[in-house]
Amino acid sequence: MSEASARRKPNVQPALLDTELEHLPPELRWREWMGRVEAVIFAANEPVPRTVLARVVGRNCNVELIIDDIRAELAGRPYELVAVAGGWQHRTRKIFGDAIRAAFGTAAGEGAKELSQAEALVLMCIAYFQPITRGELSSFFGKEVSRDLIGVLRAQELIASGPRSPQPGAPYTYVTTKTFLSQFGLDTLRQLPDFEALEDAGLLSKEKLLAGDIMPDFSDGDEGQVGQEGR
Repeated sequence: MSEASARRKPNVQPALLDTELEHLPPELRWREWMGRVEAVIFAANEPVPRTVLARVVGRNCNVELIIDDIRAELAGRPYELVAVAGGWQHRTRKIFGDAIRAAFGTAAGEGAKELSQAEALVLMCIAYFQPITRGELSSFFGKEVSRDLIGVLRAQELIASGPRSPQPGAPYTYVTTKTFLSQFGLDTLRQLPDFEALEDAGLLSKEKLLAGDIMPDFSDGDEGQVGQEGR
């Protein structure tokens, strides 16, 4: 063996996993699949998509039915299995939020910086009207949406750059991310409340939004910027 060959790292192959489990009776096979799926989700620090879970079960295994059975077994537990950001994740039930805050000072999922009203409104507009440019956001509010505000949302990975706009200069557009879905407990953007339903309920007005009537009142001289208060 040459010296160069001796220095090469060994070719480590992933361990082969028997996913079909044909040697087990159907009931035990199903229980093993359930255990594998829950173990993978439990070990992950982010939502696990179906494609990943399919690696540890048989070809004809219905992952969704496995999830349903795991959820049934978790009934009454302080945590649950939720569909979020295109996958599944273990999350503490909301009713135990006060207990977690008392123990640690914060509840699960509250580690991110709290958004200001202006930041939350801009994020809401990006969620509903994406892909959207900063200039279009500024037109919505009648005030300039600052790069600093966009930077806050990007730093928390709530938004990312989308496709270039066909407008002159091809400005960047912005879109929401999987982190946005995860933080707000959404599986897909289709779960966003219907905009017309929000209008009908009197919770939001597209006309007021376009006119800038629902923006925070800037009393510190920063009227020309959105999201500059406190900085």
